[in-house]
Amino acid sequence: MKYADNKKIRAFVDACHRVADFGLLRCSSGNMSCRLNDKLAVLTASGAWLGEITARQAAICRIDNGQCINGLTPTVENKFHLGILRKRPDVSVVLHFQSPFATAIACGKPNDYNFNVISEVPYYIKDPAVVKYLPPGSAALADAVIAAIGEHDMAILCNHGLVTVGRDFNDAIQKARFFELACQILLCQDNPQFLSKSAIDELIRNSSKL
Repeated sequence: MKYADNKKIRAFVDACHRVADFGLLRCSSGNMSCRLNDKLAVLTASGAWLGEITARQAAICRIDNGQCINGLTPTVENKFHLGILRKRPDVSVVLHFQSPFATAIACGKPNDYNFNVISEVPYYIKDPAVVKYLPPGSAALADAVIAAIGEHDMAILCNHGLVTVGRDFNDAIQKARFFELACQILLCQDNPQFLSKSAIDELIRNSSKL
């Protein structure tokens, strides 16, 4: 099968370009994966710049054991991408990004922040997990991210970046963009107005109807 001609691969490449266009990463930072079917996933190849990626840099891997079947080397973070897809059958897309304001918070004390400054956070994201710093590409980081995403749709990786998931590309990308907006507000607003507990509870209840 010529995966480069596959409609899903073309959609994956287009989504990678959108991630870059939306300012969610820098240069070769960031990576993404998408479930192709119950056995295979496509991942960005190691070293690929998402803003310039082509179908020839789309690594096709087996979800169960990580084997790449089209001769490419997938992103160094392939372990947590594939681990999340194994653990979360409701997830089709995993996005690792490094947007400016969210990454700035990841390099500080993210546990000290209340991110509920816009309604989209409790509605789409809820509470993000915080993962302590672990070496990029390591098995330890992969295990920690997989565990965090088992219970959350967003993980802040200390001194590294962020990971979010979605049922499709738009879902994952909008979670990243809304979280970036919330972080921008928190870092640029001296006295932000936070949502009340009752407002948050109502948004979470309504989000369950999605």
